[in-house]
Amino acid sequence: MYLFTNITGVFIFDNQLNVIDKILFKDSKEYKNKAEFIQKIKEKHKSLKEPGDADMEKLLLFFKSKSFSRAFCDNNLQLTKSCIKKSASPDAMLIQATNSIDETDKIINLLARRLREWYELYNPEFSRATQSHEKFVEDILGKEKIELLAGIGADAEDSMGADLGQKDIEPIKSLAQQVHGLYQLRNIQESYISSLMQDLCPNAKAVCGTLICAKLIGRAGSLKRLSEMPASTIQVLGAENALFRHMKTGAKPPRHGILVHHPLVAKAPDRMHGKIARALADKISIASKIDYFRGEFIGDKLREHLDKKFSAKGNFEKSA
Repeated sequence: MYLFTNITGVFIFDNQLNVIDKILFKDSKEYKNKAEFIQKIKEKHKSLKEPGDADMEKLLLFFKSKSFSRAFCDNNLQLTKSCIKKSASPDAMLIQATNSIDETDKIINLLARRLREWYELYNPEFSRATQSHEKFVEDILGKEKIELLAGIGADAEDSMGADLGQKDIEPIKSLAQQVHGLYQLRNIQESYISSLMQDLCPNAKAVCGTLICAKLIGRAGSLKRLSEMPASTIQVLGAENALFRHMKTGAKPPRHGILVHHPLVAKAPDRMHGKIARALADKISIASKIDYFRGEFIGDKLREHLDKKFSAKGNFEKSA
């Protein structure tokens, strides 16, 4: 006799593949607890075995009956809804928040450039003297033109900017207010990501920082997948196009992807980027495995080892 289980129930088939006993599931919850029903039916029937491939093909024909179509549809629909509900994991929340920050950054950069170009008609000297978009927005919202020019040592009478009236300045400041709001939104999202990562992957966060770690998990798809990746793959996450170009045309292989934004890599001489990225990817690989399997926190020790190796004065030359 054969034991067979699917989403509609538990079935016992004889050697001629006729159903001799069955327990039908009322819903997907009973299917999830199918072990109890299997044990119950095993107590009634002894010497049960699993059907082979040849028998399975014939056995499945039994379920083509219309009497099973409704149960298949309803139970599968319930099971799918349950799986979708569970898919809202911390990994998924982290990835969505990270993507939101990326999109927010694009919008901020676009609007900030437009704001500068517009504001330079009124006060070009201050705009050219202030590199940071965020500081530029905060200053023009909080201070008048005379104060801003005085702060950079310029005279308002010598300014090349036009003497705009209040009705022309208001729309500019209105745009600046919106950009300022986007910066505040970004800070809120980054704080949320940081708190989420403190529970999800504290070791990886300690090694590579909040946003870089979040982007790595986003590229990998989940913390689990990141923990399964070798360090060499982590090193080039974010540089897939360059990697495929290398494989296809023989161009130079990428030395790093997302990790180029890590302070240790960004501040190092160009010739050291590959070496530091390899060491950093190795520590991230270790940290992500510890995080996924819920090990103890050693992220500070991993980061300290990297800092000692590459941050000390003169170490770049020694490590070359």
